[in-house]
Amino acid sequence: MKFNLAILYFGILIVSCPILAQDKTNGSFKTHNLKSAQKNRLSNETSPYLLQHQHNPVDWYPWGEEAFEKAKKENKLLLISIGYSACHWCHVMEYESFEDQRVAEVMNNNFVCVKVDREERPDVDQIYMSAVQLMTKSGGWPLNCFALPDGRPVYGGTYFRKSDWLKVLAELDNKYRINQRQFERYAENLTQGIEQTQLLPKLTLQRKFDQKEVHDLVENWSKEFDHFDGGPNRAPKFPLPNNYLFLLRYARLSNNSSVEDFVILTLNKMAMGGIYDQVGGGFARYSTDGYWKVPHFEKMLYDNAQLLELYSEAFLATKNPMHERVIRQTIEFLERELRDSSGGFYSALDADSEGEEGKFYVWSKTELKEVLGNDYGAFANYYDIGRATEWEGHHILLRTKTDQELIASGESLKDLYEWVDGWNAKLLKVRENRIRPGLDDKILTSWNGMLISGYVASSKALDEPKYLRQAEQIANFILKTMRKEDCGLFHSYKDGVAKIDGFLEDYCFTIDGLIGLYQATLEVKWLKEAKALTSYVMDQFYDENSGLFDFTSRSGEKLVAKSQEIHDNVNPASNSSLAKCLFYLGHYFQNEHFSKVSDQMLSNVLPSMENYPEGHSNWAMLLLHHVYTYYDVMIVGKEAKSGLKELHEDYGINILVAGDAQSESIPLLKNKLIDGQTVFYVCRNNVCLPPISKAKEVLRTIHEERQ
Repeated sequence: MKFNLAILYFGILIVSCPILAQDKTNGSFKTHNLKSAQKNRLSNETSPYLLQHQHNPVDWYPWGEEAFEKAKKENKLLLISIGYSACHWCHVMEYESFEDQRVAEVMNNNFVCVKVDREERPDVDQIYMSAVQLMTKSGGWPLNCFALPDGRPVYGGTYFRKSDWLKVLAELDNKYRINQRQFERYAENLTQGIEQTQLLPKLTLQRKFDQKEVHDLVENWSKEFDHFDGGPNRAPKFPLPNNYLFLLRYARLSNNSSVEDFVILTLNKMAMGGIYDQVGGGFARYSTDGYWKVPHFEKMLYDNAQLLELYSEAFLATKNPMHERVIRQTIEFLERELRDSSGGFYSALDADSEGEEGKFYVWSKTELKEVLGNDYGAFANYYDIGRATEWEGHHILLRTKTDQELIASGESLKDLYEWVDGWNAKLLKVRENRIRPGLDDKILTSWNGMLISGYVASSKALDEPKYLRQAEQIANFILKTMRKEDCGLFHSYKDGVAKIDGFLEDYCFTIDGLIGLYQATLEVKWLKEAKALTSYVMDQFYDENSGLFDFTSRSGEKLVAKSQEIHDNVNPASNSSLAKCLFYLGHYFQNEHFSKVSDQMLSNVLPSMENYPEGHSNWAMLLLHHVYTYYDVMIVGKEAKSGLKELHEDYGINILVAGDAQSESIPLLKNKLIDGQTVFYVCRNNVCLPPISKAKEVLRTIHEERQ
């Protein structure tokens, strides 16, 4: 059924996140010198984002029944304001409006105001983001949505200038008092529209998928490739790691050198650009321009976790030393600035410090000359200090030449890197004495699950056992600290307290990380934990009618609309991630139900993939498993782990690794153990070749078959 949504128009022009005439020309803002000593209800919360607003004169409520009951009792609209701690424009709107006494009085008198941390409550964010996107055709944060006392949305937008915000507040309050029935009708239609955008119909199960489907998807997508600067041919540019992970795997399986060249170009340009912290490692959330120069300076755990996996696969494919440096530097950043003593990792670093976006990361020429002394000339050549790096009176460190282009006669990469590491160490020492960006120190299960995968991939690519140990520490933290009494997961942890029932994203990314740990260690405990969590998900999240999984569990809070996360974005969709996990676990445990559910999920999404490829890249990785030969490679015997190390030296894609030293611990290994021997099996479509004694023979067999 098609949904025709009539937009409720209040005669006010709303512009989403414009460039502002603010206190400084670079779009930064000034902080108030003194915060009010008085606190609102948010002072009892643990979310760093909510605590940022605890001194606002706005009478904020946290999300919960108390706010809904007050709205119903007083017959007022809810004002639901959603953001996150590292969000620059959230800070701007707080300063301009939420800290303003006059604005706060209007909000308090006419609305029940609710503050939501989108990272703590992605379920709430999904509902109201969908509503705003339906109404305005755009979205972003801060997200401000007005709703009836029962939570059904009626109007919203993103960032509002103070003058526009006051007009919206007055107009909405006035119209609601005059004609509440109009609001009721609109809320009913809009809520139906939200559900229709969130849910897909259950289609006929497709038993066989076709290579043409993936070729057509890439062909359509390639029209948007930027073959000069990498990424999409538009701005802003987001890293979107799952996009390039799919394209790299597709390029290798299809022998498409053009697509592989585009992916490597993108990764190189990102690593050389301002979006990458050249001094301290790690990537910012996105580039505001088309050539990766000026980042939006916030650093998110989820981006860097996924980029570790992407650059690790790229390094295995190309052996590019720059990719190795990115991996090592990013891990150094994560462990230096985001690791908690509990074993988990924090969520984010703010874009702003001292009220200015990017101030912590940029440099003046005077500073650089003072710190580097006689080395400044060579440094300025390496980082191309000048017009290329200028930004708002300062310089963003970036590179316009590759390392190979900069090596002088008689020098080596090792020589160059020693110079660069020395310069960066000096700058990092100076930077550590600056006022730091805000730290969001809550620990999210979902993002830490992603980081398990990132560390596992890094360990394989660089043969670093310490990275694998770190992955195991994160897994143990999740399984011990974030486990509920019913064996499900909590979503968030801070100050020794795990809370909020886990969402589908918490399970799928943790399951995926545990499967990766099994493949890297052959310790079956990780695979059994993955299967146990998957069984919980099947019981609590699976929707038989759609063949997909709800974002919230059956026992979770019921919101105004049902949500199923389907489209891949900066993070893979929880449904696409789970579909891949079910595919792998179906192989390992010979579980036909898992495999069938995975196939059904892909069948449901397939018709949408070609027209929106970048929103289905993680689904497309699953499609690759179906349309190109997929191998089960098994290692059994006392030297199984030694053989595993040799397999990791190769860029092995469309390969499921299993093994055990002394037993047949999972159904896939049944009848494979030969006493006194360590052997490999290469199987496809449940048919195995004769046992092979060496890993190199395994790799040669697969490579020859793929030629």
